[in-house]
Amino acid sequence: MTGGWLRFAHWDQLKVIHLNLNIHRLHSCMRMAKIRVMTHTHPQQALAHAIRFLSIDAIVKAQEGHQGVPLGMAEIATALYTRHLKFTPQDAGWFDRDRVVLSNGHGSMLLYSLLHLSGYPKFPIEEIQRFRVLGSVCEGHPERPHGAAHETANGIEVTTGPLGQGIANAFGMAVAEAYLNARFGNELVNHFTYAFVGDGCLQEGVGQEMISLAGHLQLGKLVLLWDDNLITDDGSTDLSISENVAERFRVAGWHVIELDGHDIEAVSAALEAARKDPRPSMLACRTVIAKGIARLQGLRGGHSGRLYEEDAQAARELLGWPHAPFVIPADVQQAWHAAGQRSDGEYQAWQSRVTSLPAAERAEFERILRGELPANWQQVLHDYKHKALQAPPEPSGIFLSAEINDLLTPVLPERMVGCADLEAPTSHKRGLTAFNAHDRSGSYVHCGVREHVMGSMANGMAAHGGVIPLSVTYLAFADYERPAMRMAALMGLPVKFVFSHDSIGIGRNGPTHQPVEIIASLRAMPNMWVMRPADAVEAAECWELALAHTEGPVSMVFARQSLPMVRHTHTTDNLTRRGAYVLHEAGCGPRQVTLLATGSEVLLAVQAREQLEAAGVGTAVVSMPCWELFNAQDAAYKRSVLGTGVQHVRIGVEAAVRQGWDAYLGIDGGFVGMTGFGASGPADELYKLFNITPDAVVAEARRLLVS
Repeated sequence: MTGGWLRFAHWDQLKVIHLNLNIHRLHSCMRMAKIRVMTHTHPQQALAHAIRFLSIDAIVKAQEGHQGVPLGMAEIATALYTRHLKFTPQDAGWFDRDRVVLSNGHGSMLLYSLLHLSGYPKFPIEEIQRFRVLGSVCEGHPERPHGAAHETANGIEVTTGPLGQGIANAFGMAVAEAYLNARFGNELVNHFTYAFVGDGCLQEGVGQEMISLAGHLQLGKLVLLWDDNLITDDGSTDLSISENVAERFRVAGWHVIELDGHDIEAVSAALEAARKDPRPSMLACRTVIAKGIARLQGLRGGHSGRLYEEDAQAARELLGWPHAPFVIPADVQQAWHAAGQRSDGEYQAWQSRVTSLPAAERAEFERILRGELPANWQQVLHDYKHKALQAPPEPSGIFLSAEINDLLTPVLPERMVGCADLEAPTSHKRGLTAFNAHDRSGSYVHCGVREHVMGSMANGMAAHGGVIPLSVTYLAFADYERPAMRMAALMGLPVKFVFSHDSIGIGRNGPTHQPVEIIASLRAMPNMWVMRPADAVEAAECWELALAHTEGPVSMVFARQSLPMVRHTHTTDNLTRRGAYVLHEAGCGPRQVTLLATGSEVLLAVQAREQLEAAGVGTAVVSMPCWELFNAQDAAYKRSVLGTGVQHVRIGVEAAVRQGWDAYLGIDGGFVGMTGFGASGPADELYKLFNITPDAVVAEARRLLVS
């Protein structure tokens, strides 16, 4: 929100509409029952005010920001951080810490204030003063350090901003904690996940998916703190919503408490009750948006209306806070530092328990904490790659991935799989057991038809640590996961997105399920590897690379139809590691044609090459399973793969749209693929209908050679 009619250039202009504001404020008071004058004598009220005034001062200095959340949730945050949260600012990455997610990420000054006050080293007062300045850790929305391992964690668990993603990430963290708790026990893994939540998080569709699935799984260590202020950016919530939100949680099996969010004792009591209840908890905290800013509290402008120095001064007078901007009195600062040290005993006891483990158990636990793969983990893949040369083809390309996933079960117990109601056609459960409300040791999460929360869950698992998450569905449904995939790429999380049914090759299900454009759109996403293997050997190589990749997500895309072998000679080298490689060089003479293909179309390129070579046209076939890896190669290697020469032509072959291919083909290069959406019919007939055949490739080569 820009502040709309509540943003003004000068204080004098505010006086002109003073009467109007009072009328609107009166209406808000009537609707919300009251806006309490904040003259509390609660012994911790000054701690909450410290959050308020750090937020006000930072936003005034930055000349922009969202004050509604930090001012409205100050008491809630104070109760959580000073009485209940298990955390150690000096070791922000302590594995058994409670996790806190600011799902309403626009209210980032709430989190930054808490991290500064409680003593996180990366958030000194100088950084608070640089809120929204380029290069500051206090960015407009909280940004998780990329690849945030134990040594780089700073207190921000996940990047939040797109509403709903944060609570879904928190759900994934709670799943990861429950799974690891079942494996290692309470002595090593036993912590809660809390999320600050706004109305927008609960209105976004992913929020309802999370509510439903978390309630079904009865994740008792997941606690949401809802900023129930009856206001959204447009105005009163009754403009767009009329249901009882708390009831949505109750019918989904949640523990719900409705309370005054400005009463520290009430919040603390609710948190205590939540920690004892076996169900996930939602604390509906009735609050006043921007509480303390007399001009804006309780109004839509409280969300992000421009704050001025006069507003800050008026708030100081209203709340009895005589301190200068960015100054926290010593007693308040000491109380906050004490809160940050409250868990030191638990931290030391946990360290002792880890140290006392038998050597093998400790080594395995610490390996999991570091996110390292076990010794010789690649051997399973190398063995599979060798045996695949003699094995009959799987009936479906996705079954190659399923077989590899199953073989990895005893090797990677930290791997968890989420699947969106597609167990049979994707087959990634096999030897795994279900994670459910009664058995937390299972590593397969039945997500139902909920792709969006499935992707966000996987992000939360990866951010939590100790788990390698896979998210499995059809490629056509990647768009349901796209917001989560984008956030995984932005955060650099090592999530493995596995997709099946990747083209018109799915056949009779028709164009709704034939994702002709989605591969191109995924390739357009920064920091996302997109892999489309051509056969079982490339599938094993892609899996090896994907598991080793820890700095971002990977999309592994598989065909529904069978993928016959195109690699017939075993090599210990992972040819896919360079993104593209020459599968067959020209044999009958100098290279005149280079056929570039991915996935199921590599076989078509091989068959076309046979015809061209028989006709005396020197033709090479290049398999390009991962463009992103190929783009990272040196120029000499790229030239050797793509081919050069005045009389040389390149043709791309892929059952998808051309977008992106011109970087390799040039604008004059040929392309055999899709130009629009598909159709319903048998796969072999569709390939003929859309002219994606060896004969079509040969014809395109001849056309280019004579042009």
